[in-house]
Amino acid sequence: MTVRKWMMNSAFWNPKTETLERDELRALQLAKLRRVATWAQERSPFYKKHFAAAGFDPEQLRTFADIDRIPFLTREAWMASQLAFPPFGELPVAGADSAIRLHTTSGTSGKQPLRALDSRKDWSWSAEMWCYALWAAGVRSTDIAYVAFGYGSFIGFWGLHNGLEKIGALTIPGGAQTTPARVKQIIDFGATVVASTPTYALRLAQEAEALGYDLAASPVRVVMLSGEPVPESTRQLIEQQWGAIALDTAGMTEISTIFMFEPADKPGGCHIIEDSFIEQVIDPETGLELPYGEAGERVTTSFGRGMIPLLRYRTADLVVKLPHTAAANGRTWDFYEGGIIGRVDDMKLVRGTNVYPRAIEGIVRTYAEVDEFQIEILREGIRDEIVLRLETVEAFDDERWDSLHESLRVDLADAHEGLRFKIDRAAAGSLPRYELKARRLTDSRPTN
Repeated sequence: MTVRKWMMNSAFWNPKTETLERDELRALQLAKLRRVATWAQERSPFYKKHFAAAGFDPEQLRTFADIDRIPFLTREAWMASQLAFPPFGELPVAGADSAIRLHTTSGTSGKQPLRALDSRKDWSWSAEMWCYALWAAGVRSTDIAYVAFGYGSFIGFWGLHNGLEKIGALTIPGGAQTTPARVKQIIDFGATVVASTPTYALRLAQEAEALGYDLAASPVRVVMLSGEPVPESTRQLIEQQWGAIALDTAGMTEISTIFMFEPADKPGGCHIIEDSFIEQVIDPETGLELPYGEAGERVTTSFGRGMIPLLRYRTADLVVKLPHTAAANGRTWDFYEGGIIGRVDDMKLVRGTNVYPRAIEGIVRTYAEVDEFQIEILREGIRDEIVLRLETVEAFDDERWDSLHESLRVDLADAHEGLRFKIDRAAAGSLPRYELKARRLTDSRPTN
């Protein structure tokens, strides 16, 4: 798809599908669902057995509600298939000789990472999904875009890079460089768009300050975020440091691209790319779909990746879906309020209280005195304890530590049913910094 002059003033990358009436959208999704289910049954050894075991046949997809007949796919089942039929398992519809790309998940527990193959057509589709997000953010062919990413086998911003090129923006790959080197390139090349994880956007800003650069006065006007949940306080801090609008997106290695994006008008969440995905929100215990406004687990069905069909995949992402009418920006696609809230399996129970890393970050980032932090849950005797270790900014006055400590302690307790956090001060530079997904919570409690 070539960007034409008439598109430049449009708010939509694909006006036809982004503003489709809901009944027409449902009809389109049902037609695509039938096609991909049939494709999977005929060509994927895994799905042929998976469907047969559940008594499902694509011919049963007569109405949209029949999607619930399709059995869930889990990460565990995918991994088990890889172990039984190495190296790629039985999900792919063809062998590696039909693929042009291989990506793996990051931080996978177990013996090996999850491996995903893409064909040339798949990868073109991946870039198209990113174009929805980039265009909605106001990115155009006149922009200079810097991708602060290491370009490894983790899928990261690979698709975004291709999407930028498709739009026609001048695209600069950050590559395997140090953070100071990337900051200098952002400034030297006059970047107007920067893409990174939320954590790394903060790290870049910290390094820029140390180098004497004023990012807020630079040409950067859009910061594209992905890879982690973005609490509002974190977003506000990024926007303050960069003097730019910060917009959320989210994707997965399992689908090879993004499935949602936040447009420049910030409707309070991220629109689901519903012409290419069916996103359901279920009760993680019962598996039943939840109504709008209730928090639950994301279940995704993808229409774009042909090499590895993905039908009713349980993601473990925690989300709240709202109807498109709550956005009022012309898009008829539903959206996730606040983007990805966290992970269903991220929730920790500490002395009877539910604790989510994102909620803690949302409080900590309201304190400008905090530079970096880590959370550890441990057992002392018979009692569980939660410890927040934090570094303060370089200009912090040591005499204010007691005041900061007490204020944080009260705010954290108020947000967690009175749960008492231990708060320790860490030495400058002692806590880890992250380029990709941050891992700020460690549960050190014994498992037995």
